[in-house]
Amino acid sequence: MKLPELKIGDKIAKLPIVQGGMAIRLSTAKLAAAVANEGGIGLIAASGMSHGELRYEIKLARALTKGIIGINIMVAARDFAGVVKTAIQEGIDLVVAGAGFSRDVFGLGKESKTPIVPIVSSVKLAKISERLGASAVVVEGKEAGGHLGTDVSVRDLIEPIRAAVKIPVIAAGGILTGQDIVDVIRKGANGVQMGSRFAASEESNAAPSLKEYYLKSNPDDIVVIHSPVGLPGRAVRTPFSKRVMEGPVPPKVCDNCLKACKHNFCIIRSLIRAQQGDLDTGLVFTGEYMPRIKKILSVKEIFDNLKAEVAAAV
Repeated sequence: MKLPELKIGDKIAKLPIVQGGMAIRLSTAKLAAAVANEGGIGLIAASGMSHGELRYEIKLARALTKGIIGINIMVAARDFAGVVKTAIQEGIDLVVAGAGFSRDVFGLGKESKTPIVPIVSSVKLAKISERLGASAVVVEGKEAGGHLGTDVSVRDLIEPIRAAVKIPVIAAGGILTGQDIVDVIRKGANGVQMGSRFAASEESNAAPSLKEYYLKSNPDDIVVIHSPVGLPGRAVRTPFSKRVMEGPVPPKVCDNCLKACKHNFCIIRSLIRAQQGDLDTGLVFTGEYMPRIKKILSVKEIFDNLKAEVAAAV
């Protein structure tokens, strides 16, 4: 099978592969640019970044690639609109928005002609997104890492959403191999978003100890916690996630980073600790199938493997 191009707005990716925007700071300019250089779409995880840091990462990515660079941002973030405006001012190619749903962001995209791509998990939200002006939707199933909007497999979501909207549909959740890509494209997806495989890459900004922790995980280690955002979230079992599952771990210091927070723990600070390699008090978000990844590879090796697997797919 020959993989199709992926068109989002006026941007055309040679390969229909979007790298998930993994926060906090797992996917920064280095990873996003490496993916873009291979013909995919690279995303900078903007959640938790200051406006100055985000400007720096976008400029660095631009220096490293001529490919397509976007941001991923949590709608639940208090500074959501400010982050989106900053990225647009820096000429970002597209905005992917998840962990909630914003109607206002479509107006920002329309003003600047920046493609807006919401993450959805239902036919209803996909149709609303198209009506409001979305350039594409990421359809995320239960297999995804981080915040979850459904308990339905992505493979069961693609066909009804494909039938409901005319804009590109990008499948996310549990996509690791070339065969996975072929399977969802045959169901009607125009492309895929992959997080876990790129989290465990050489260019990922995760601390080496976090990458090794990914490789040591097994299926029994993958758990679902309740995030302060108000959504369930898939994570690796760590001492911290175990404490969160047993009861609240109220933050001693609150950065007021979310529009609405359950205060059962601090999502931003716990993710930062994990990214920096603190696996005792950090929260490690991950996809359901992370335990299937057994080796840290470069982005180029990942793409080479995916293309070979697509060619050999049944």
